[in-house]
Amino acid sequence: MTGERPAQVAERVARASFGRLVALLAESTGDLQLAEDTLAQAFEQALTRWPRDGVPDNPEGWLLTVARNRQRDFWKSAAHRRSAPLEEAADGGGAAGPLDELDADAIPDRRLALLFVCAHPAIAPNVRTPLMLQTVLGFDSADIARAFAVPAGAMSQRLVRAKRRIRDARIPFAVPGRQAMPERLAPVLEAVYGCYALAWPRRGDGGSLAGEARYLAVTAACLLGDQPEAWGLAALLTLASARATRPDRPFLPLDEQDPSDWDRRLIAEGEQYLRRAERPGRAPGRFQLEAAIQAVHCDRARTGVTDWQALRTLYAALVAVAPSLGARVAQAAVEGRTESPAHALGLLDALPPERERFQPYLATRGDLLARLGRHEDAAAAYARAAALTTDPAVRTFLDRRATELAAAACRPSP
Repeated sequence: MTGERPAQVAERVARASFGRLVALLAESTGDLQLAEDTLAQAFEQALTRWPRDGVPDNPEGWLLTVARNRQRDFWKSAAHRRSAPLEEAADGGGAAGPLDELDADAIPDRRLALLFVCAHPAIAPNVRTPLMLQTVLGFDSADIARAFAVPAGAMSQRLVRAKRRIRDARIPFAVPGRQAMPERLAPVLEAVYGCYALAWPRRGDGGSLAGEARYLAVTAACLLGDQPEAWGLAALLTLASARATRPDRPFLPLDEQDPSDWDRRLIAEGEQYLRRAERPGRAPGRFQLEAAIQAVHCDRARTGVTDWQALRTLYAALVAVAPSLGARVAQAAVEGRTESPAHALGLLDALPPERERFQPYLATRGDLLARLGRHEDAAAAYARAAALTTDPAVRTFLDRRATELAAAACRPSP
């Protein structure tokens, strides 16, 4: 912490620990909204006290203590006693709970333990992953809304309702036993994947978040041992990380990247995880298929060419298993290579209306239109894609493509 100003320490702690502290505060009360409110108040107090008194040796512990005191004040307040059952007001003392004494050998990473906590079956399936992304992994509702291609207001309301249900139903914040973990695994894997997808385009701090997501995926796979989809996700994120470009370099689409820049060690590691995911006689799941797709792309580092027909087969299988918006857009991009741009545009046109809020859809549409010679329409699609991205490097690339295509549209035909 040497040399850091108090405000910088607070910002770093908020970035690294906000979700974990919220989950710890909520475990004793089941009230996520109260936990978030009291932790925010603790940060406000830190920004007032730390410049005057100095930054404590354990900033997270200081914030947790202040927030727990705020919780106690709330539970003991006369207003709350008049509006809540007596026994509920009495048991919200905020004492350290079971997560504080988590067996580190049982789940090696505390964040992973909290993800399993938030995957409780009583929480609605459509909100488990967004809740984990916000509460444990620290993303805001606007980022999560972009990932799910829904309006930011709708996602915010969905999360508020979920927190209210957790509080009202008194859903316990308890770490499940090892035998119960496979039942909760799917939303945990979705959250880790979502963390990687949200962090990957970011510059600076995004690289560390993507690395943490990969670490969580590998940790979950090793913890459970025999879960093929966990190994599939570990393979997927490792192979994707092998192709990650440095923050100081311009963005390039995959087919324009130089494979000699890719990390051969991570490619070999990812392929090893993918082999561990294989189960003879058992159809592969979503993450195994996505990892296999990444493996085909990474194989260009060995062969110098992309096997588009293999990708076409894999995307057909992926869309049959998990027809997400992202998978269907990527399938259309591959069909544009193997069939025709016109056929691929037909696939894009069949997507649901939320496609218009999904940046990869607009960028893929721009590429297909450009290859059909419809330069003006392609420029408009790229410009709309640029407006939706939060990554400066990606926006620069998309804006440049829009400008080039707009200029091409103005040139007279030969």
